[in-house]
Amino acid sequence: MPKKCQGQGKPKEEQEKRPATPTFLLELPLVVDAGQAARLRAHLEAARHLYNALLSEGQHRLRRMRADPTWQEARTFPRTHKTERAAAFSALRKAHGFTEAALHEAVKGLRVGWIAEHVEAVLAQTLATRAYRALNRVCLGKAKRVRFKSRGRGFSSIENKRNDTGLRFVLQPPEDGNAGYLLWNGDQLPALIDWKDEVVTYGLRHRIKYARLIQRPASSKRATGADEEGYRYVVQLALEGKPHHKPKHTVGKGTVGGDLGPSSLALVPQEGEASLEVFCAELAPDARAIRRLQRQMDRQRRAGNPEHYDEKGRIKKQGNKKLRWKQSKRYQATRRRKATKERKLAAHRKSLHGRKVHEVMALGNTIVIEKISYKTWQKQFGKSVGLRAPGMFVELLRRTVASTGGTLVEVSTRTTALSQWCHGCGRRVKKPLSQRWHQCECGIGPVQRDLYSAFLAAYLDPAAPIPSCARYQGYWEGAEARLRAAHERTIQRAKEGQSMPRSFGLTRAGARLPKSSGELPLEPALRLRGEGLEAWNEPLEPPRL
Repeated sequence: MPKKCQGQGKPKEEQEKRPATPTFLLELPLVVDAGQAARLRAHLEAARHLYNALLSEGQHRLRRMRADPTWQEARTFPRTHKTERAAAFSALRKAHGFTEAALHEAVKGLRVGWIAEHVEAVLAQTLATRAYRALNRVCLGKAKRVRFKSRGRGFSSIENKRNDTGLRFVLQPPEDGNAGYLLWNGDQLPALIDWKDEVVTYGLRHRIKYARLIQRPASSKRATGADEEGYRYVVQLALEGKPHHKPKHTVGKGTVGGDLGPSSLALVPQEGEASLEVFCAELAPDARAIRRLQRQMDRQRRAGNPEHYDEKGRIKKQGNKKLRWKQSKRYQATRRRKATKERKLAAHRKSLHGRKVHEVMALGNTIVIEKISYKTWQKQFGKSVGLRAPGMFVELLRRTVASTGGTLVEVSTRTTALSQWCHGCGRRVKKPLSQRWHQCECGIGPVQRDLYSAFLAAYLDPAAPIPSCARYQGYWEGAEARLRAAHERTIQRAKEGQSMPRSFGLTRAGARLPKSSGELPLEPALRLRGEGLEAWNEPLEPPRL
């Protein structure tokens, strides 16, 4: 009987998958000298070449697979026959080598020569996985093409699969100093660890799954911690477990209905005060300064590349020929200044998102919102979505809810259409976006449209997502005053000078109202005749919007 080799395990087909465990990230800055920075840039450049080669090889395989007549036959399977359809496409992928395992085999022949001196085999496999995921998005129709990494764009991150070989993070025991180092290709890069930070201390107590090296541009080459090319380096540790939850961030009990717009957020908890606010109202981009930098970059680009412009100042058409643009040092410095402003704005936006997520979680641990296509919002409300990033907020909310044991319910807008239903009579009437008030002939309303949608979401049954149930009547008696009080607070903020979008149902003369305005900024048919809420109980005519 042949002797079994040491370390030989079960075949891949017989191996059982490990159960997935929760993961969270911890980021630590690295202290890198000039020599180490030069070697890191060389390693990342080799990884860029290998990644581009994998994308090219994967594209050839994808095109051959789509050119196969069997591909068109597999597409004819009805989507209801999921098993047959999946088996046909799976056989095609294996036949043409368009699988993650096949790319792992292909990288063995690509990681040769000087590239093998910079990128280890395990890192090459992670690059193959990364390339396959990008190509698979094109295959599934979720993306139009893959993006090759140019030399100017660079390759800014690389990660490992485990923490025992290649790129790995080592933490010393307490008796040896509690220092941490990132080890890669013979370099030992010390990390800055603040043990007084409760988040860092909590994270480093957990098992490290793998490490990721990230290269980020600094504001200038003279910035603190930047190398001679103007880059900083950090390590991201993928840790096993759930992220640290600070005691000040409380988690409420109950259900919260939300209505998120491109520039507004309405929240109605089942218990507590409702609110209608400008989403990320504190964001204040310096548009004039950014525009000046853009004009300066355009002048510098024209001065350095006069051959690319005609006598009218237009870029010459070169057909399929790619233009080679020269970049002066002044142009690069101006570009870094503009990138710094955009980076600070993104960091401020991320901070506001985190603060608002914790405010929502303090109201309740079950959040009900509508499932929105944010790509469609980008086409209709490009500037507002680009500034406030509602899709990123929902993704952060989803992760936070999952880590705290809550539930995020996203109901379909096709079947629910919260802004079109009336719970009193059960009718669905389509409203244009310009109509910001809900008032029905059955006596429901007038009430601000976003607040009413959030109210319906708060008491919605996800199993039967049609808000025409009679049980809403009992909830509406107490919620009506809360919704009106929320809009009153919004009106007060507008009178104090805060800019309000038109979607709040305020005056169309301008979102920013003077402080001396003595009249409440409602639509003409909904103006109040007093300072209190008593006037809401008087019969009003339907709003004319």
